[in-house]
Amino acid sequence: MKKNQLTLTEFRIPAAIERDIYFAFVSDLHCFANDLILALLRDMKPDAVLMGGDFVQDEEQYEDGFSFLERSARLFPTFCSIGNHDLRFPGDLLASIKATGAVALDNASVAYQDVWIGGLSSALYEQGFIRRHLQEQIPDLEWLESFSKLPGFKLLLCHHPEYYDRYVRPFPVNLVLSGHAHGGQWRFFNRGMLAPGQGLFPKYTDGLYENRLLVSKGIGNAVFVPRINNPPEVLGIHLESNK
Repeated sequence: MKKNQLTLTEFRIPAAIERDIYFAFVSDLHCFANDLILALLRDMKPDAVLMGGDFVQDEEQYEDGFSFLERSARLFPTFCSIGNHDLRFPGDLLASIKATGAVALDNASVAYQDVWIGGLSSALYEQGFIRRHLQEQIPDLEWLESFSKLPGFKLLLCHHPEYYDRYVRPFPVNLVLSGHAHGGQWRFFNRGMLAPGQGLFPKYTDGLYENRLLVSKGIGNAVFVPRINNPPEVLGIHLESNK
């Protein structure tokens, strides 16, 4: 994967909102070059930037992630949810996100224009590439239920696409944005081969599913295994008013 490859993939989603909103969705930075992402964001001119988690790599590599949040927040309203790698940050994660100017959504929501943006935080505290972890904990379903009862259009940042089948589907959330799968790492015949949390031949790796789960291929690479036929990706999401 060449460092100068960065794909913009656009989606148009009908929404019961008063006016159109354009979001940039960025996920899984894993130490990718900030300048390339920010240059693309400047060209996109979104109304706001949504960070889908894993801006931190590990307990020793996190400066680039916080730098991205700070630089993004200077340009656009920036909302950040919590991925599994972010939980490896050795300091006060939420205070450090707040210090960048970004809004931390740790099992929390905020109103932006006439959309509720919520963040369902990762509950995976120890993660290997396929499924090596000490204990799979359950995300905060009590918060998710309360979020789903809010009036109006509800957009959920949920780092793990595998949470959709396990936990999210029954709740009346309008749009769910996920990353984590890294596009399936290797892509052949437009299909991902391997994803954390889903294993071989994963179900959710990229694109729109059931008209409400939208999965990004993400940007960086968390492991030594290279991405093949799988350039890094930023999503442009046009919420188009159907009122």
